[in-house]
Amino acid sequence: MPIPRNYVAPIRVSAKDRAFSHIRRWIIDGTLKPGEKLVDVQLAEALSVSRTPVREALQLLEVQGLVQMQPGKDTRVTHIEKEDILKVYPTLATLHALAADFASVHFVPQHIEQLQEWNAKFAEAIRRGEPYQAMEYDEQFHNLITDVADNPYLTSFHISLQNHIRRFKYVFLKQTYAMNVASVDEHEHIIQALRTGNQEKLETSIKQNILRPMRELYELM
Repeated sequence: MPIPRNYVAPIRVSAKDRAFSHIRRWIIDGTLKPGEKLVDVQLAEALSVSRTPVREALQLLEVQGLVQMQPGKDTRVTHIEKEDILKVYPTLATLHALAADFASVHFVPQHIEQLQEWNAKFAEAIRRGEPYQAMEYDEQFHNLITDVADNPYLTSFHISLQNHIRRFKYVFLKQTYAMNVASVDEHEHIIQALRTGNQEKLETSIKQNILRPMRELYELM
């Protein structure tokens, strides 16, 4: 039986992964609010899956610190504490600066072009008033640098912080356009530093890009 050479098999997503992805997004974007009780029956019905994958997804989310499960009682979305901003953001800033240091020796023109593309999409999402999409493009921008760093230990720490910082970033990206356009300019400074190999400017620009939103978000909360 002839099979087309360019055929690509569809990606299959398990019920657990689908439940995990949707519930995580609802927590991050505030659909499921901090402290809200999560009922597996209701979630299963909303996602058109059985209760088992929902329970498995909730267990994974507990490991990531996004939900708190109390056996025999209930499961709730973890709270966002204002003071956590001052702990998470500086850690992320240092991690990103270190990743950029590792990545700088591996960067090629194609990487620069990709960063410029992500930043353009980030700017456009902000202009259109799409905070969740803007957050994803911002993450793609920084994730590319982390990927090029090719350091599995760095990547592991980065992933563990990502879900927590996402909740804060989503709140920040919902704010006014003028506040967010500064991130677009900071991305350009990062790109320029990578292009010229200016390590000092690279570290300064990345930390500014992370810590400025921290300070503004802290004041807002």
